[in-house]
This record gives sequence, C-alpha cells and structure tokens, in this order.
Amino acid sequence: MKKHNFSAGPCILPPEVFMEASQAVLDFNDSGLSILEISHRSKDFIAVMNEACSLAIELLGLKGKGYKALFLQGGASTQFLMAAHNLLQTRAGYVNTGSWSSKAVKEAQLFGEVLEIASSKDANFNYIPKGYDVPAGLDYLHYTSNNTIFGTQVKDFPTTDIPLVADMSSDIFSRQIDFSKFSLIYAGAQKNMGPAGTTLVVIKEDILGKVTRQIPSMLDYKTHIDKDSMFNTPPVFAVYVSMLTLRWLKKLGGVAAAEELNEKKAKLIYSEIDLNPLFKGFAATEDRSAMNATFTLTDEALKDTFDTMCKEAGLNGVNGHRSVGGYRASMYNAMPLASVGALVEVMSELESKA
Repeated sequence: MKKHNFSAGPCILPPEVFMEASQAVLDFNDSGLSILEISHRSKDFIAVMNEACSLAIELLGLKGKGYKALFLQGGASTQFLMAAHNLLQTRAGYVNTGSWSSKAVKEAQLFGEVLEIASSKDANFNYIPKGYDVPAGLDYLHYTSNNTIFGTQVKDFPTTDIPLVADMSSDIFSRQIDFSKFSLIYAGAQKNMGPAGTTLVVIKEDILGKVTRQIPSMLDYKTHIDKDSMFNTPPVFAVYVSMLTLRWLKKLGGVAAAEELNEKKAKLIYSEIDLNPLFKGFAATEDRSAMNATFTLTDEALKDTFDTMCKEAGLNGVNGHRSVGGYRASMYNAMPLASVGALVEVMSELESKA
C-alpha cells in the first residue's frame, strides 16, 4: 500500500511520473538502453534537456523575456556560493528568514559586503519580516521564498530596480508570482520538481558580466549557458524525471491549477490546526506556507499516541525538523487533497480520544 508522503524532501512525485520513469529505467524511447546508461550527448537526451529548460521558462511565464534555464548540480547550497560569485561586486542585501538564508548569507560574505536587511531570527524564524527599508546601491537583494523547516512563506516581494534573487527550492511552480521581477531564481529539484541530483537555475542574461573577479569555469553561469547545461556530464536521470514532472504540471493546467489545489490543501490542514485544541501552529498566521505546515501538540503526553496513529494510517514524514520540533506536513504539488484529508482525520480522531 502506497503511503501518504509528507516528507520535506526528496519529495512526493505524481504516480504517472513514477510509471514513465520506471519504464525508462528499463528501456528509454525503445532504444534498447536504460535512461541510466544513455549518453548525455545523444539526440534523445539533448531533446530531454531542451524540453525541460523550455517547460521551465514557459511555466514561469518568462518566454521571450531574456531568461535562460539551466539544470545544474550541487543543490541550492552550491547556488548560495554561485549566485554571489557571479553577481556580488560590492554589496548585497539578504532577508534572513531561516536556516537556508542564513547559510546563503555566510557564503555571500566571501565575496563582498552583505547587509542583513531584515531577519526573523529573534522569534526562531516563525514569521516573515515586513516594513523594512531596502537601501540603494545593492548589487542584488536575496530572498528565500519558502522556509521548509519553519513553515513560513514570503507572500509579497518588493517592486524595485535592484535585481532580485530568490531561492525557491520548496515552492517553485506552486503559486502564481510575477517571476519577471526576479533576475535569478534557483531551486533544488528534490523539494517540488523531481528527484535529488539537479538544481534548476533561471537567470536573466543581462545581469551577468558585471563583476570584475575571475570566476572558475564550473561556477560561471555563462559557461553553463554557452554549453546548454552540458559543460560537464549532467545528472541525466534527475533531469529526465524533472522534465516528466513539468510535463505533468503543464497537463494539469500549469502553475495556476497547482496554486488552486495547494490553496485547498493549505486551508484544510490549517483549519484543523486552528480548530483542534490539541494542536498549535508554529508559523505566524499571515506568513504560513502552503507547502510546509508546521505545528506542535499542546500536550506532549499525547505524542506516542499520535505517532502510532499516524503510522497506522500510513502517514509518512510528518515529524518536524529538530529546529522546531513537533510536526511538519509538506504538501508539494503532487500531494493529493485526499492525503491531507487522511492526516486531518487522524488529528480529529486524536481529539475525540483525548
């Protein structure tokens, strides 16, 4: 029996993607070869890479607007370094909303002055800072759009002449945003797009070439743009499954359709958290993430009982991160509403037993 997968990452994927990918592992495109063994220089895989990049640009509404999509390696953690290496000449601004943005700040400090424009560290990152001023003269302003660990999500991004950079690893393709506001978007695939092993980078080409430092070839966005993500051997299988997921999303109705479903899932889980006296939400109400709902028990004596009930109901990956404790329900695009309903049913049943 397939479990309800609430894991924060690697993520849940659509059943049809699993089916098609599993067939490709045995025989890709009737080639007599597995997707795991074909040449990344083959026409078949070049077509996969081109389609994956094209779909990413299309689904984000960036077609014809001067953007390039890349599928790279090293996760978002490498992008913390790579973004600053390519863009930070003098000083950059960062809004610090959690563990990942803190790590991004640390890497950027290797290349120039970093201003922490705002932070929610004072409350263990349970809210998104607001009402802060953005100083002029920044090379870029960096956000983490969704905070997987703490369950917060940036709802509004500033309109500014300063280039915006965003780590969208855990909510990419999940909601409608004017993505043309951003000069650089990066996202590890394993949160909401595909398996671990590749990272989507979407970059506006005119932002490049403005730093004076020499950039190592492997860390230079221009290198990867010039080589169509093929400067070194790409993670073939991870790119292929990401392409399948993007195909599925387009067939579903694109980002608008995903957002509609995600709003229903979020409303269902947060309504139970707010109405059930045995649970308390961690994130500030106005900043709650539609991707990662974080919550705790109001009576820790019920933990063993609730954990057992979750296990018996086939609910997987609901334990919270150690930074927060409690529970976390990650509800990425491929998570069906019925799975969220199964979790809510267990939460409600616990109340009836208590």
